[in-house]
Amino acid sequence: MSLPAATPAGGTAPAEASAVAPVAPGRLGVAVSVDEAARYLPALERWVAARRTELDALDRAALASPHGSAATDDLLLSMALWKSVADRTALLSATWAGGRVGAVERERLSTLVWGRLDTRVTAPGPPGGLGEIAAGLAVSLPEACRLSDALVASLRVGLGLDLSTAEVTARLRALRAQLERIREQVGTEPPGSHQQQGAATAARLGRRLAEVGDKAGRGGDVDGLLGPLEIEASTVERDLIVGAARRREAASRLGRARGLRTELEAREAALQQLVQVCVETVEPAPRYAVPDVSALGPVPNTPALLDTYLGRLEQVSRAMAVVQGAYGQALRDHEELVARLDALRAKASALGVADQPDLHRASAMAAETLARRPCPSAIAEQLVALYVSYLTAATDPPRPRTPQPRSPQPRTPEEPRP
Repeated sequence: MSLPAATPAGGTAPAEASAVAPVAPGRLGVAVSVDEAARYLPALERWVAARRTELDALDRAALASPHGSAATDDLLLSMALWKSVADRTALLSATWAGGRVGAVERERLSTLVWGRLDTRVTAPGPPGGLGEIAAGLAVSLPEACRLSDALVASLRVGLGLDLSTAEVTARLRALRAQLERIREQVGTEPPGSHQQQGAATAARLGRRLAEVGDKAGRGGDVDGLLGPLEIEASTVERDLIVGAARRREAASRLGRARGLRTELEAREAALQQLVQVCVETVEPAPRYAVPDVSALGPVPNTPALLDTYLGRLEQVSRAMAVVQGAYGQALRDHEELVARLDALRAKASALGVADQPDLHRASAMAAETLARRPCPSAIAEQLVALYVSYLTAATDPPRPRTPQPRSPQPRTPEEPRP
């Protein structure tokens, strides 16, 4: 469920429950089944849309809150995480192609889900803040979604969004699910003092949650207890995810290079499909070439060469982001133009002017041009603008003509009488 409205504490619009990311199917190296992909991708797309709505609402709440500046770092990272997840979701949708997938495409889907996801913070946060720690963080898509959920939960509490008493049960349920994720994450920690400390923290959070649940069951006011508990649980989960990602990155740089190359190959194939769709749909299409990952050669195994190779892989990743942005924007512009024409035609029908000859002719020309493959974008925009002009002329009331003042007639001088 999205968060359509967010107000600081004392406002009039209570916030709704935060969106929760869907559970990702399969694991790295195992092809995703068609049924799993059919369930996961629509749920992920809904989550991406809902999360963007939440972040917009949280941004407005931060601007209105006297303590909003303290949330800048978390908001910055949340936006970066959302952008990375949204871009990866677009590649998943292009690879999915409405379910027309074989074994190779299902393996690519698995790679795109469980492969490395770059999170880049584009503006500086506080020194040593979370944005600085997580800039360029290498996490998988499911980890990025969980990290986003944790950050949003922390932001909602930190900004003091007004929550109704009826949501206490939902908040307790979300905390129990989050605590279970923390326990699972602690179980993946390497044996040692760090794992023991994580287990002790999870146990302490569990005891606090049980106390809050008992008090709520007795009818007590737990709103003041839930906030700090949610913030601490979100911080613990966030730190565990970041720590696990850092350990993986430090443990095997060679494995990182191989995994990044595999992911880039999957992105390359998905981008080729996206480019093909764009070229077939609009004219002129962007003129960017999809980077060829094979041109980098095999992955080296020496530290010095590996650093250079990883740098080149990063350059290819950034180039692919540029290609995806250009071709994706061209397709979005075409879709928006089609939607605009549909809306204008519906407006004309509602006003009873759709059958006027000029409007009918302009509508037919615009629709035929937009349906052409490839569609000449500039001509289509002009035809839609022409339809707007005809619609405006048909619906604006005629202006009354202002009578022109009559010029005085020259007087003929009287002839003298004889």
